[in-house]
Amino acid sequence: MNLDRAVDAYLRHITIERGLSDHTIAAYRRDLAGYVAWLDDRGVADTTDVTPAIVAEFAAERASADPAPAASSLARLQSSVRGLHRFLAREGIADADPSQRLRPPKQARRLPKALTIEQVERLLAAPSGEDPIGIRDRALLELLYATGARVSEAIRLDVDDLATGEILRLRGKGSKERIVPVGSYARAAVDAYLTRVRPDLATRGRASPKLFLGARGAPLSRQSAWLVIQEAAEKAQLTAHVSPHTLRHSFATHLLQGGADVRVVQELLGHASVATTQIYTHVTVDTLRDVYATSHPRAR
Repeated sequence: MNLDRAVDAYLRHITIERGLSDHTIAAYRRDLAGYVAWLDDRGVADTTDVTPAIVAEFAAERASADPAPAASSLARLQSSVRGLHRFLAREGIADADPSQRLRPPKQARRLPKALTIEQVERLLAAPSGEDPIGIRDRALLELLYATGARVSEAIRLDVDDLATGEILRLRGKGSKERIVPVGSYARAAVDAYLTRVRPDLATRGRASPKLFLGARGAPLSRQSAWLVIQEAAEKAQLTAHVSPHTLRHSFATHLLQGGADVRVVQELLGHASVATTQIYTHVTVDTLRDVYATSHPRAR
């Protein structure tokens, strides 16, 4: 099969069968476009012409590029290529999987950056006053910190996902649903937004079930949500880099510091494996070590 057609078939498959986000699909599309262009430069235009040696050469060339690619980007690229060839072999489009021996690069395990509780409070208080957009922004920030939701999950929320005032239904990666509780501060902020701001925003655009709306009534975009967090961080005079994931990291870290079980935090974050959640336990151990070092009379 022609490689362009093979890639189109694979992208349709992961879009329909795996329920991946538009952002993830776009990343796979970019990766595979680069892969096919590289193959085309070498006169490879059909799936039957791709060999293990060619795949290995592609991976080696990308890994040694100048400037060196980030390990996470290289890992995603190789995942895209492996996914494509596994799909082709499984569907009988190709006789074998030439990427079978391709191994992803080892990635350095970075500890997540979390804000202190005092810094979070300053961030959440930044959109103050009676300005309608400020009320919306406060609701978004409070909800992100109260639930540990990814920003993509928050902007996909419908009003109906607020099953009750105390429970929220989130749709995570692969369209997996999870239920998380919502604290009183977030409930109050969201209630204020729903009663005082959202009805007016909804009249400015086409009817949308989305919880968070922009100034013109359209669903709030990922980029706009990012700007909300950046502007709040600037108003709060936070010198540390603050991203949408910072509130998620802070949510997990503060729960563990407060004594929450790691498996409970795993469920709240929607992690498929507890190993992913356990990275946050290292943050907590570091905190305990610092407290011990500064507090115990014989620690030094």
